[in-house]
Amino acid sequence: MKNITIILLLSITILFTGCKDFLDVKPQGLITQQAFPTTPEDALLATNGVYASLRSWHYHSGGYPILDIMSDDTRKGSNPNDQASNLNPYDNFTFTTTQDGLDRWWATLYEGIKRANVVLEKVPSIIMDEELKNRYLAEASFLRALYYFDLVRAWGGVPKVTSVTPPIKVERSSATEIYSLIISDLEFAIAHLPNKSAYSSNDLGRASLGAAHSLLAKVYLFTKDFEQAEIHALEVINGTEFYDLEPDFANANSKWGEHGIESVFEIGAMETEGNIGNQYANTQGVRGTPNRGWGFNRPTQNLRFSFEEGDPRLDATIIDLGEILDGVEILGDGTTPDVTLDENGNVIEVECYNQKVWIPGSSTNTQFGHNRRIIRFADVLLMAAEALNENGKPGDALIHLNRVRQRARHGNNDILPDVTVTAKDDLRNLILRERRHELALEGHRFWDLVRTGKANEVLGPLGFISGQHELMPIPQNEIDISQGSLTQNPNW
Repeated sequence: MKNITIILLLSITILFTGCKDFLDVKPQGLITQQAFPTTPEDALLATNGVYASLRSWHYHSGGYPILDIMSDDTRKGSNPNDQASNLNPYDNFTFTTTQDGLDRWWATLYEGIKRANVVLEKVPSIIMDEELKNRYLAEASFLRALYYFDLVRAWGGVPKVTSVTPPIKVERSSATEIYSLIISDLEFAIAHLPNKSAYSSNDLGRASLGAAHSLLAKVYLFTKDFEQAEIHALEVINGTEFYDLEPDFANANSKWGEHGIESVFEIGAMETEGNIGNQYANTQGVRGTPNRGWGFNRPTQNLRFSFEEGDPRLDATIIDLGEILDGVEILGDGTTPDVTLDENGNVIEVECYNQKVWIPGSSTNTQFGHNRRIIRFADVLLMAAEALNENGKPGDALIHLNRVRQRARHGNNDILPDVTVTAKDDLRNLILRERRHELALEGHRFWDLVRTGKANEVLGPLGFISGQHELMPIPQNEIDISQGSLTQNPNW
């Protein structure tokens, strides 16, 4: 999936970009929505087009990692003045219905859904190999579920669009209705997707059976159906496809672990700007020297000091000034304070960076080649542990929790001892702590705090208001465009 050709990109552009000349003459001999897709080759191009939305910078919460910034794991980062008016409001929960980025995120997710709908509506009528056809439909179903999962987590009930020609005005469906659609899409995907290992090297990055089970397990965690979450997480752990943890934790997100044994679903990208690269890592890359990006999403002191003593994951998560990575010394940005103090002289921020997006190289282009892991096996193990604990099976939960800790300690038995706690509430908190340290800076923390009811306790001091900030505000421009069919979320 990395080796996307120029022909594919042009086809996608033609498919999803409308044009109209001054004579209003219908285009002759060009690809149009009515004439595409109609062949097996078209079906492949249309399916690949659904993946293209994943490489949009805006797919990542509007371009900036605001979900981490809203958590206790990171601050805005970068130079203090850079994007201050756009991103500081996420840091202190003062953002509004017109805040920068929300409209881009919303629009990109619906763009991906439109592309999925093209496949799901048009491909069934194409005469082609039925098994391959069903695989394309399953891939589109998986991706539509993924896009809707972001929408429902961020905004709750949203418009449910399942056709390429929806009504002009579409009212909000309930969150329950959106989750039902997600579950239905993923069940279809499970019925028709192959194992990850069944794909050729040219198809790395496509949705697989394990990815569908994993995403469905996560969906059920959010809906608190722990029995189903357990079933689907264990399908991945005990299924026919062999997943495992990378021996070295640092490789779980690095270039050396791309499409590796721990990767369940990731976004492939090439080391170049444009549609085949991924600006997600460039946005967070080291600012200054070496110049690898903009330096947003700076790890907090709170995150740093939350790691257990000696946990190697700390060093593999945070880049500090003076570190040497791949022979390059990290000097940072000369216009950014190395240390920021509050009025009482307490350290509230130090210049540091997200190491999980570091890619070896010599230019900012390098960072565009980072493959963002959407689901990795460690996440699945911790989902299984959480579900098993909620289902009254703490002994089984500990097996999967301690498997993650065993990899983290990397053979050093003097650190990160196995957890032996079996009391449900205490074990729930320990699993949440483990998720924080294992998955830090990967976009999970804010959602985890909200879905476990911990957000007000943890984020209240940062400005989080219970009953409001569990959901984002519907972008005001979308409400305006809807001409009254969309209503705003509570307390916005």
